[in-house]
Amino acid sequence: MARQYEQEYQRSIKHREAFWREKSALISWYERPEVILSKDEHNCYRWYADGELNTAYLALDYHVENGRGDQPALIYDSPVTGSGCTYTYAELTQQTAQFAGVLSELGVGKGDRVIIYMPMVPEAVIAMLACARIGAVHSVVFGGFAANELAVRIDDARPKVILSASCGIEVDKVIAYKPLLDRAVEAAGHKPDHCVILQREQERAAMKPARDHDWNELMAKAKPVDPVPVIATDPLYILYTSGTTGKPKGVVRDNGGHAVAMRYSMELIYDVGPGDVFWAASDVGWVVGHSYIVYAPLITGCTTVLYEGKPVNTPDAGAFWRVCAEHKVKVLFTAPTAFRAMRKADPEAKLMSSYDLGCLERIYLAGERLDPPTYDWLREKTGLPVYDHWWQTETAWAIAGNPVGLGACPVKPGSATLPAPGYAVHVLDSQGNNCEPLEQGSVVIKLPLPPGCLPTVWGDPQRFQSAYLDSFPGYYMSGDGGYFDEDGYLFIMGRTDDVINVAGHRLSTGEMEEVIARHPAVAECAVIGISDELKGQVPVGLVLLKNGVNVDPLQLEADLITRVRDEVGAVASFKHALVVERLPKTRSGKILRRVLRDIADGMDYKVPSTIDDPAILDEIHSQFSTFRRRRMA
Repeated sequence: MARQYEQEYQRSIKHREAFWREKSALISWYERPEVILSKDEHNCYRWYADGELNTAYLALDYHVENGRGDQPALIYDSPVTGSGCTYTYAELTQQTAQFAGVLSELGVGKGDRVIIYMPMVPEAVIAMLACARIGAVHSVVFGGFAANELAVRIDDARPKVILSASCGIEVDKVIAYKPLLDRAVEAAGHKPDHCVILQREQERAAMKPARDHDWNELMAKAKPVDPVPVIATDPLYILYTSGTTGKPKGVVRDNGGHAVAMRYSMELIYDVGPGDVFWAASDVGWVVGHSYIVYAPLITGCTTVLYEGKPVNTPDAGAFWRVCAEHKVKVLFTAPTAFRAMRKADPEAKLMSSYDLGCLERIYLAGERLDPPTYDWLREKTGLPVYDHWWQTETAWAIAGNPVGLGACPVKPGSATLPAPGYAVHVLDSQGNNCEPLEQGSVVIKLPLPPGCLPTVWGDPQRFQSAYLDSFPGYYMSGDGGYFDEDGYLFIMGRTDDVINVAGHRLSTGEMEEVIARHPAVAECAVIGISDELKGQVPVGLVLLKNGVNVDPLQLEADLITRVRDEVGAVASFKHALVVERLPKTRSGKILRRVLRDIADGMDYKVPSTIDDPAILDEIHSQFSTFRRRRMA
């Protein structure tokens, strides 16, 4: 364990306010904060409550003013369209200021919400930064989500304006966004004042008079606006994460603590600085895109890469290596599922040899557990350091990782390494006692959470309390289970709730169950996540039919797949539904999901003492044995 890390970590826990006062100097403030840690009217912890700043200024104007205007800020690489371009800091600042003028002309001001429903194009980044520039609150919704999912977010965020595009481009198809947007607005109770549409060459959208506006037409007549100072505790964005109830939670990110955490994390975890090329191969719809495509790299003065493509099939499994070589990427960060797809398509990594990767120094993985086989493959084929780290939508940056900026620690495959400074991580048993080394329990963080983490849930502070704080008073409950080893290394073993992780995307099984349960033939159902070599986890539905109903199981499965795809989105990867006679439950009626997952994955399982009828497990075991053979065929 690096001595420098140990000193930094202990200082962050024992002298918290002094530590974060020091780190606040990493960014430029309009008014430097004197109140470092406080509580708001809802008794929630807040950082830098009297500080004033502007996040877009930090990400753009600051660098122009300090002589970096000609440096590349954003590289757009789009193999699905065969196009790309580069924006310097000066150019990105000008575009952002101009689109901020568009929003201002549409009546958007400080505190107003703007939903961004766009593909991976530079305009999506410009939209986010433009909102930040005028103090508006953006909420990016991943373009793969279905209309009803977008409608739920519209009703929760109540945006004044929605920004979208005519379409998104996939490997083998064009996805029309505008019809999805129209259906979502129609279904939502709240109606936006305006929708701004970026028309793409691949498919143009029909516009609704009065409500809809053409992006380029508005930009042509807009006047640029200057950054607007905001209080550090003012919200920067809302990002929705799945909840076990099926209703998504709006994670709130503030401006001040977030900016400090982003800047600090780039030094601590990734060891990069101004001028370095940093590529987070994610989507702006997810927290990785917010933190490490947009805000952290730009606040730091890096060059960030925006990639509209896939790890395979655009055109092949060498796509990531091409991007790294062509754009001189120093640090690559993506989800393990990307490399599992590449390993499946190119197991010997022969395509890697076509590219000069002398620029690439380190590879980082997060979003789901980095399984040792994928780690070993990457290390063997690249010869580079490969670092796992663990964090969540709620935290915005690493809870645990390898503190490379303070001196890299030895890697233990399967471990996220060490808690990051600021995070007092504990593993507790069901009674709230600290677990012994190697003993699994609930991974929690002693309050207060460090800067950058969510201070509340949008519009519902009580839900913040009930979802994260009530289970272990005085601690934030991560929802993940794991353990520390004898050296203090943290191992995260998976979710303790019913949210599953599909290719790095956290999805609610409860949400899928609601869709399945609406089928007229279904009496009851359960959705569980099972292990998948490529995606980490995929959902499987277990379905009980209504009495007297006689349907073809394969046809029912096809119907349910279509329903989940239409209502949750293709990102759910729902492709399997089994008709079962009964579901294993406790005597109180709770479905034994963990037991189901163990059976589905072919693992040993314990029969809970609370089970209503143990014989059900034999029936389920038999069906899943058949199911596994079917998957392997």
